[in-house]
Amino acid sequence: MNIKRKIGDFFKKYKHAWVFSYALLYGSWFYYLETHVTSGYHIIYSPIDDKIPFIEYFIVPYLLWFVFIAVVFAYFFFTDVDGFYKLAKISFAGMTIFLIISTIMPNGLAIRPVVFERDNIFVDLVKMLYQTDTPTNVFPSLHVFNSLAACIAIKNSKKLNEHKAICMGAYILTALIIMATMFLKQHSVLDVMAGFLMAYTLYQFVYAPEANGVRKPVRQTLFVK
Repeated sequence: MNIKRKIGDFFKKYKHAWVFSYALLYGSWFYYLETHVTSGYHIIYSPIDDKIPFIEYFIVPYLLWFVFIAVVFAYFFFTDVDGFYKLAKISFAGMTIFLIISTIMPNGLAIRPVVFERDNIFVDLVKMLYQTDTPTNVFPSLHVFNSLAACIAIKNSKKLNEHKAICMGAYILTALIIMATMFLKQHSVLDVMAGFLMAYTLYQFVYAPEANGVRKPVRQTLFVK
């Protein structure tokens, strides 16, 4: 009974966990795209991509992205419900837009190196990444977009802004993640630019109104004795 009671108390306290059900929609939709978009897709390319060298060491911040996003979501989930809803709103809206774009305009890359100049553990990790992650469905870059969304949430958190080191660390890691998408040839510079544009656009709807002093009207409760 104690276990059931604890589980019940947990879901009462964290009712906003329902938001994570979005993972079912995203996961199934993305899996469909990954398994069906295998040929005839639009190649995303910019001449700038050829000038960006392949640097395998960026696999470290690239993989840290998964930890970064999970930690930021967990922080807001357990400490700031309003901030959690805003982070989920901007993140999931962008991810849905990404799915729609990938469905309407199947896209992919052709910039990954075939031969590697060096042989080390970082190159091995990149090879593993290439094997598990197809070079399709790349526009806009979710690595870029979700990292920026996390930074926006952090920037708009009064509590986190009291810890300058944490904020600075998050911003530096985000910059390294964005650079990693290009130096690992996982994304074109066009994917990166689109990620920035999407983050900026959705910010205007989710965070900007309150930042500009436009607050939601407070509902008044009428108490009758």
